[in-house]
Amino acid sequence: MAKVKAVILAGGEGTRLYTLTQKRAKPAVPFAGKYRIIDFTLSNCVNSNIFDVLILTQYRPHSLNDHIERGRPWDLDRSFTGGVQILQPYRGRNDTDWYVGTADAVAQNLNFVRRGRPEYVLILSGDHIYEMDYDVLVDYHEQKGADVTVCTINVPLDEASRYGIVDVEDDLRIRMFVEKPKNPPGTLANMGVYLFSYPVLERLLEEDRTMANTSHDFGKDILPRMVREGMRMFAFPYGGYWIDVGTVEAYWEAHMDLLASPPSINLNDRTWIIHTKSEERPPVMVHKGATVIDSLLTDGTVVMPGAVVERSVLSPGVFVGPNAVVRESVVLTDAYIEAEAVVERCILDKISVIGHRAHVGSAAPLGELKITCVGKNSHVPAGFTVGNGSIMGTDLRPEDFSAFPDKIVPNGTRIGYKGK
Repeated sequence: MAKVKAVILAGGEGTRLYTLTQKRAKPAVPFAGKYRIIDFTLSNCVNSNIFDVLILTQYRPHSLNDHIERGRPWDLDRSFTGGVQILQPYRGRNDTDWYVGTADAVAQNLNFVRRGRPEYVLILSGDHIYEMDYDVLVDYHEQKGADVTVCTINVPLDEASRYGIVDVEDDLRIRMFVEKPKNPPGTLANMGVYLFSYPVLERLLEEDRTMANTSHDFGKDILPRMVREGMRMFAFPYGGYWIDVGTVEAYWEAHMDLLASPPSINLNDRTWIIHTKSEERPPVMVHKGATVIDSLLTDGTVVMPGAVVERSVLSPGVFVGPNAVVRESVVLTDAYIEAEAVVERCILDKISVIGHRAHVGSAAPLGELKITCVGKNSHVPAGFTVGNGSIMGTDLRPEDFSAFPDKIVPNGTRIGYKGK
């Protein structure tokens, strides 16, 4: 394996995840019951024999720092052969500050990237769900003699405007790169996974820092400039499952994909383990008379008699009370669903409470999909109905619902959340 250093961009604010990122960075958002989003990228690295990893954080890094620590669950607690380092923005004597773009984040940490003299630098995002063997990517990059290799995936035309779109020659050399075009010229999308030859990356970043009219971003500035300068850029077509869980709808859909048959990602594949920092919890307890259908239940979950859990993901310590219903929902750690409550197409954050006989969310037709979110440590009072697509902020108490004396919160209502 050539000397490869991985740089994971993990500073995303993630405003489109609403309450899920009010108190944590997007890569630290829980996923699939026992994981965090960043676990998939980190596991891809170690499963590809890349053990020299930098993680660049920025927005609310505390839960991410606590999760990763020295990297032991990923075998990254190393001193002499790389290991993991978590770097945050800082003010110093040189031109350092809050990161203003993805390229600027790497440029401000170039001294750390340079350490160990890597031949190649793998730029990754910490908020995508996928499995990829980067060994194959490195071999492809070397065979092409590329300055940069851009991983790409085909997306539906009606979604292409959300991505950087590339156009390629017959040999997959990139001849055009357009970031989030209003009228996409194609459907071959940039995945945000780049393999650079190190000398090329260093030169481009140092030049970009001195340029005017640049946002210091790989997709908006660095890659289009490389096309204009005729550098050797190649697309690496990826045919597996990949999703950017940057919106509530995408986050929910990624969980539903895990519950499909076959699932989008086989979490039971022992040849490609998704590593994580696990909690010490007791076994799952499903009481007599409960019904669990096509769901993932994590350690410490309790499902009481008469309860129904259908096509849902329950994280550690979730309690589902007697005769409660949880359907097509993602329920995070230690959430408490009281007796006879109904939760449909919802995302419930940690230690939230759904009161007795409350009804949160609804099974609207998929074409009208609006996911209802309940923030961390919030309590929906007993007997309340919370409409489809509503957003409940963090730390809400029953008295925060006093504006609804009829106990009905209309569709799309926001309580205690003023984000975009």
